[in-house]
Amino acid sequence: MSLDPKLLELLACPRDGGPLEYHEEEQLLVNDRLSIAYRIEDDIPVLLVDESEPYPAQ
Repeated sequence: MSLDPKLLELLACPRDGGPLEYHEEEQLLVNDRLSIAYRIEDDIPVLLVDESEPYPAQ
């Protein structure tokens, strides 16, 4: 399922406050500036700093 484009406009990285890029196939919100990603579970973005993962996966 795809995230609503209006929601994507509002979402920001909790670490640096910048925009996130949606990767639909992987169900991730990616911050390329910090090389991290946040997963999306059951259509809900998990925007917790402690839950971020390195991106691309190493």
